[in-house]
Amino acid sequence: MEILKYAFMQNAAIAGLSLGALLAYVGVFVVLKKMSFFGDGIAHASLAGVAAAVLLNADPGFGGMVAAVLFAALIFILEEKFGASGDAAIGIIFTSGMALGLVLIGVAPGYRTELTSFLFGNILAIGRTEAVISAVVSALFIAILFFLRKRIGLLALNEELAVAEDKRAKLVKFFFYFLTAASVALGMKLLGIILVSAAIIIPASCAKFVSRSFAMMGVLAVLFSEVFMGFGLAGSYFLNIGAGSAIVLVGALFFLGLQSIHSVKVAFKKKKEKGYN
Repeated sequence: MEILKYAFMQNAAIAGLSLGALLAYVGVFVVLKKMSFFGDGIAHASLAGVAAAVLLNADPGFGGMVAAVLFAALIFILEEKFGASGDAAIGIIFTSGMALGLVLIGVAPGYRTELTSFLFGNILAIGRTEAVISAVVSALFIAILFFLRKRIGLLALNEELAVAEDKRAKLVKFFFYFLTAASVALGMKLLGIILVSAAIIIPASCAKFVSRSFAMMGVLAVLFSEVFMGFGLAGSYFLNIGAGSAIVLVGALFFLGLQSIHSVKVAFKKKKEKGYN
């Protein structure tokens, strides 16, 4: 607990725990819909918005947010209006946005620390105002997702059935894409473009291993994310390593542990069934 006596660690904890909960809850729907590539694609494509904002001397975070939302809308349009598959639409946006971002970075004069911050994240540099805003926005987004959880959950599990039963299913899908993109943009400040998708995928994937229901998966994903954030921040402080990298590595190790336990259980079950036969 001694690390919390420092203001920068307090801010990091507030922002990390709140945004970690949001990204994990978003991840539940993303994993169930089998669109794990979505968060990664949006994050990398948003580099164009961050680079454009730096060139215009504007707020890079705002530029990344605008780009993330626009690219999410383009993915939706490519899927719904042009019949592109989800993977193809995300791949097109991912590569195009990343390419545009690299072009803009090449145009930017001199060395820009803002770009490095958004590439790799800098959770320890977050101020109190940013931390509080992150907490409030995260709580709002989680509340909206919780309210729409059944409709989004059905879309994730069976989109055709969801569209047949709900006339507004497509609108709900678009709104989910919007919330996911906005959540990714918020998380980029913490973990960076390179690592933010891990905060979406890893907690939800861990929760899926041990959950027996959709509701349980949501609760466990958020709980796992908070544990990863806590241990990652503590590890970064005591080991003097990057906070974003530490958080992701803690989650990855936990996932590998669950995967190993699951594999052992499956092998033991097969061996036991073979013995009975």
